[in-house]
Amino acid sequence: MDVALGGTFDPVHDGHRRLFERAFELGDVTVGLTSDELAPKTRHVERRVNSFDERKATLEDELESIATEYDREFEVRKLEEPTGIATEPQYDYLVVSPETKDGGERINEIRRERGHDPLEVVVVPHLRADDGDIISSTRIVHGEINEHGTVLDEASSDDA
Repeated sequence: MDVALGGTFDPVHDGHRRLFERAFELGDVTVGLTSDELAPKTRHVERRVNSFDERKATLEDELESIATEYDREFEVRKLEEPTGIATEPQYDYLVVSPETKDGGERINEIRRERGHDPLEVVVVPHLRADDGDIISSTRIVHGEINEHGTVLDEASSDDA
């Protein structure tokens, strides 16, 4: 089985690792990594994103050990548009997080228009940080949590 997933993955955190593990459980994995041009357009909050080459190197390091554990192959490809690689006919599954589930439905619309079978969209729940909020790259970049969801600074409550 061939599995697609996509994202910016900067920085990689335990929530991403959960997505990767689920993808490798299903089959060989192709990760669409947002291009330098697309990455800022997919952010809900404006922030600095590392270059495609930096993100790709880090991502390949992360994927290598998981792929080995599941005895699977993987490839990282550049995503130039949000619907990206998953509209191509060879994939069976699309692994998404809850907030990208609607994108998966849009991808299946495009696949149907092109005469391809729809993908099985597999939604992987968010991982929660120690404070109960989701682990996200933005929270890591802002110094709220580390990649494992450990809260780094609780002194942000100046609501007095």
